[in-house]
Amino acid sequence: MTYSAFLMFILFLGSCSKTQEENCFIEKDNTIYKEEKPFTAQQILTNKPEYLEVISLKNFRPFKQDSTENENNFQDEKLAEIKWRREKEEYKNFREKFYNQFSCSNKQRIGNTEYCLGKNNLGFWLLKIDNHKADAYFLGLSFSHYYLNKIQTKPIINNGFLELEGSLVKIIQVGGLPGYEDYSAIEDGKLFKIKLDDLIKDSDNDGYNDIFENSFGLNTDNKDTDGDGTDDFNDMNPLFTSEKNKFSELYLQLLPTYATDSDFKKKHYYFEVFKSDCAYFHEINPNEYRVLFSQENQNKQTDYLKVTDVFRFGISKIKKNKNNPKQFFITEWGSSSVTDYSAEYKNDKWVLTMVGGSVI
Repeated sequence: MTYSAFLMFILFLGSCSKTQEENCFIEKDNTIYKEEKPFTAQQILTNKPEYLEVISLKNFRPFKQDSTENENNFQDEKLAEIKWRREKEEYKNFREKFYNQFSCSNKQRIGNTEYCLGKNNLGFWLLKIDNHKADAYFLGLSFSHYYLNKIQTKPIINNGFLELEGSLVKIIQVGGLPGYEDYSAIEDGKLFKIKLDDLIKDSDNDGYNDIFENSFGLNTDNKDTDGDGTDDFNDMNPLFTSEKNKFSELYLQLLPTYATDSDFKKKHYYFEVFKSDCAYFHEINPNEYRVLFSQENQNKQTDYLKVTDVFRFGISKIKKNKNNPKQFFITEWGSSSVTDYSAEYKNDKWVLTMVGGSVI
């Protein structure tokens, strides 16, 4: 059994080993937040992906220099404006080909092929434009453990390898600023090498490299992971088959929304990731952006999701009202707020009433 097939089996068990009633409805919220200890450098290296080679450098651009110079540029409004305009023009081709899905740095041209290091809410990518064809390859390097220098002193593509200078890091809470996090270097001066053949490998030719699919639980051997007839690259919910019922519609209604964007379905690399075992939530059919799901039990999560917090939003399980079978309670949260709702299904639609919440 391949690794991806094993992950799909685990997801299947997680959704089916309990009934939908148990997976989606709760008497009370028993969630306990447990702050994980950051990995040591040795733990990061012990648990690094097999395809990654880490080399210690004698001469390197220090983490402190790279991170503080970048921060100083943004603190000076004039410098920030100049930098923004310069990068806007320099990476215009990447912004247009990838529909503004990534921030880009360290562009390199080899013949007719352009490369750059990309980053989005999921993590780091190698972006490639070859004869007007755009492809993105996920690196699978957790931003919780790996800091990649904003300024690379050497070309990032070298002799069949992607080579990136950076540091092993941990994320720390900034005192006096609730919810604000920053990086702290554990070991400086590292070279991270990935063989290009390993990076671009796409076993099922669905448009997502194997590293991406392994990182988020998709099937590397089947371009249609959920078997719904739509290949993963064009599926808005590639892990699970969408089903329309009143509770999947409730979750759909609670998804965070953004300004309308006519090109959202072209944004194949933009996903919101939710941590939930609720089958009703899994059955949503989003029309604004793509979604992925992770198991709630950390032991059942992919190696990438175990150590990388890509969960910017969340929606709770559903609580019933014992005194009113038509009324339910549900909570949604984001990076700076929590909102509690009362939900009633009337005339084939959900009526939501805010009953509580908080802002951080």
